[in-house]
Amino acid sequence: MYKVYGDIYSGNCYKVKLLLTQLGIEHAWEPLNVVDGDTRSERFLAMNPNGKIPLLELPDGTHLPESGAILWYLAEGSALLPGERLARAHVLQWMFFEQYSHEPYIAVARFMVRYLQQAESHRELLAEKQQRGYRALDVMENHLRRHDFFVAAYSIADIALYAYTHVADEGNMSLRDYPHIGAWLERVKAQPGHITMSQGA
Repeated sequence: MYKVYGDIYSGNCYKVKLLLTQLGIEHAWEPLNVVDGDTRSERFLAMNPNGKIPLLELPDGTHLPESGAILWYLAEGSALLPGERLARAHVLQWMFFEQYSHEPYIAVARFMVRYLQQAESHRELLAEKQQRGYRALDVMENHLRRHDFFVAAYSIADIALYAYTHVADEGNMSLRDYPHIGAWLERVKAQPGHITMSQGA
């Protein structure tokens, strides 16, 4: 059986939980709290020296870190990862976009507000993260004007981008001016096997 070490309220961990649920893959979940230092324990660092979650433990005891790598590994052979070469590259394109142009701003803004309560004490830094997060949302909105999903059909590219986008408001970021993103969020929620963060807890 697969085992995941993570915090369901972390978007990166939620991605993995959502995919496992949608694919109907049996798994165990061990909750860890980053703020409390759980990922810096000697035991966890022996499994992932980078000290980050999520971490997937395979049935043979092998450990696979990094949410994007985990999504790709689990989705291989399923409808959520296309087989055609260019389509697979487009999935990677959007997953790289999420990690480099989206998550560092939208997720960090959320972390500052939700977990560190730094909205007031770090106004300038928070405003910078939000501004760059809105740039990423602009790119997404423009793409979704012409497409229902980020690749030809619902895929792990959508899961990757959905995780932090749907809770952007927790970083004091409004999606009011992004109607196409709003419609896409509803399409993702309508996918079979969809669960919320709370349902995954």
